[in-house]
Amino acid sequence: MRRVDANVYMRCSPFFVYEKRGFLFFTRHVDRFCWEVDALIQLQQLHKSYQVQGKTIPALLGIDLSIDKGEIYGIIGHSGAGKSTLIRCINLLERPTSGQVVVDGVDLTKLDDSKLQEKRRQIGMIFQHFNLLSSATVGENVAFPLKLANRSKAEIQKRVDELLKLVGLEAHRDKYPSQLSGGQKQRVGIARALANDPKVLLCDEATSALDPQTTNSILALLLDINRKLGLTIVLITHEMHVIRSICDRVGVIDGGKIVESGEVLDVFLKPQHPTTQEFVEQVADSSELREAVAHEKAAGNRTIARVTFLGEKTYQPILFQTMQETGTVFSILQGTISRMKDTPYGQLVVELEGDVRQNEKTIETLRQRGLEVEVI
Repeated sequence: MRRVDANVYMRCSPFFVYEKRGFLFFTRHVDRFCWEVDALIQLQQLHKSYQVQGKTIPALLGIDLSIDKGEIYGIIGHSGAGKSTLIRCINLLERPTSGQVVVDGVDLTKLDDSKLQEKRRQIGMIFQHFNLLSSATVGENVAFPLKLANRSKAEIQKRVDELLKLVGLEAHRDKYPSQLSGGQKQRVGIARALANDPKVLLCDEATSALDPQTTNSILALLLDINRKLGLTIVLITHEMHVIRSICDRVGVIDGGKIVESGEVLDVFLKPQHPTTQEFVEQVADSSELREAVAHEKAAGNRTIARVTFLGEKTYQPILFQTMQETGTVFSILQGTISRMKDTPYGQLVVELEGDVRQNEKTIETLRQRGLEVEVI
């Protein structure tokens, strides 16, 4: 399930009806989310406040969010934006002040303690600081949730073996957390979170305490688990690199609200909200670009454009061939070729030195050949 911008509205009191991919959907309010049948997690008008010294401190302000079965959904925000509160509301470690938390068709806010505990077994969680039992071995840490679920010794043994193989820790079964590296500790945390075959894995800043190389290995492991098990993963982070590496969609949270959301490619390449733009600058060198553009504009009347390549077009010489055909002289001010999860992309900021008409023709030709071109 995902948020959609409806193209077709019909009034059918008391509902609005719209079409998406050949299906009809109904909503009472056109400015709210509509839920498709494959939504595994639905947060509807979620509010959370804390009482501090007699004052009400809001943390979440009407969050509407839908997460598809089998996708990796990232939530990014600055410290204090509400992202940790949000992810802890999904398994009701934090009980929302109001609103609904629907997981696999069940509203968790309406369950009693025993049924909620049972439902939580379908929701694994890993933490920034691992939260391992220091006096227990690796194998015992992974076995712990299985013992709580009253599994037999044979079942526990088999499942622990499977999970340690999955996360690459078979040789470390009898070690203690103090004997492990940070990355190994997080792998134990992942194995433990998967013990009861959950449908959802929540990642609370799971890579923030790790170095860049170890972070990449943990992200690769999460992506592998997502693909092998079809597991839905929700992760929060303050690093755009994490979002870009493995997420399908992203929501940007600021001041307790989702201020921007969508496919990672769309949000990364065309950030709309100032908070999103700040995060994109972490990996896009936007500040250096602004300085370069200002310098070139001061030097004369020149056209500066951002050219975006997606998919296989990233590796094709479309830009060079077009410039040759139109006779346009150009220089590259900034550029990057990379990937977002499985999708290659490129962005080049170029300066066109032809006259206005020639530059306009060149830009139109690039667009006709499937490239996105934005004149800066």
